[in-house]
Amino acid sequence: MLKVDELTPELREILNADMDDVQQRRRAREAFKDIQLNIDHLLFKTKYDGLRTKESYEVNSKGLDIFTKSWLPETSSPKAVICYCHGYGDTCTFFFEGVARKFASSGYGVLAMDFPGFGLSEGLHGYIRSFDGLVDDVIEHYSKIKDNPELRDLPRFLMGESMGGAVALKVHLKQPDFWHGAVLVAPMCKIADDVVPPWAVKQFLIGLAKVLPKYKLVPQKDLGDMAFRDPKKKPLTSYNVIAYKDRPRLGTAMELLNTTQDIENQLENISLPLLILHGKADIVTDPSVSKALYEKARSSDKKLNLYDDGCHALLEGEPDDVILRVFNDIITWLDEHSATK
Repeated sequence: MLKVDELTPELREILNADMDDVQQRRRAREAFKDIQLNIDHLLFKTKYDGLRTKESYEVNSKGLDIFTKSWLPETSSPKAVICYCHGYGDTCTFFFEGVARKFASSGYGVLAMDFPGFGLSEGLHGYIRSFDGLVDDVIEHYSKIKDNPELRDLPRFLMGESMGGAVALKVHLKQPDFWHGAVLVAPMCKIADDVVPPWAVKQFLIGLAKVLPKYKLVPQKDLGDMAFRDPKKKPLTSYNVIAYKDRPRLGTAMELLNTTQDIENQLENISLPLLILHGKADIVTDPSVSKALYEKARSSDKKLNLYDDGCHALLEGEPDDVILRVFNDIITWLDEHSATK
């Protein structure tokens, strides 16, 4: 666990800063990034050579400064491009750094971004004014593949974890012919009942959200504890220093609930090749709705992998052997689908 009392006064000051301010999040990431890359986790134990990485900030059409990163094989052309959509409160700069390196070392180009208001991107921390607007921001960024001569002719795959799975599905529904497939890890097609407040509380919060959308008032259990199965890995979530860890903002919570209801009503419209991966013991997002997605999606090419005893964070919080199995399942599927495009 990140022990605050062992940090220098400067690092403690950085850690205790107001992370609602994107400049403070960027300062914290810069101060802790070397510490993060050396934690005792499978994702960071393997050293990958021969990768090209690039970080940049790009101002989007709404005037927001968006953080982006790419990982590419250095000595060969990528087999395909993976465009990553991160989960709620998360960033593409911590655990996903290890995930992206694994995929890039397997021959894939990986592109990622921090959504507005999350990670290193500009915007009020943890606030989603409009989920559809966030999806439009993702489409705007990843559509730039068409202008990249190195990537534009390659197969394109969406990858989404948790809330990012919902983002990926909404991107596909808006761009039904642009993508060659999607990998969905514990997708947020429905928030599990254990996470949603009781009915009476929810009704009160729905009304309050209309007047106080940015307020952090939604009760929430410790998602990090619920998402990770391996007890040795649970404390490592504290190193994700720029993750949003406060109570959800009212407006954000309502957008997430409305989005899951919308996706549940549109499962039959999903038409691209799908690989869905979900832990049977997930109590953050509901694995039964992943089953419904698999059964109802119009796609003729679809696969559902359910992992016994698996929790929510299949690529970060499981025992090492399960993480490696999930990686192998994803890479095998990508290899098969890249070869046919």
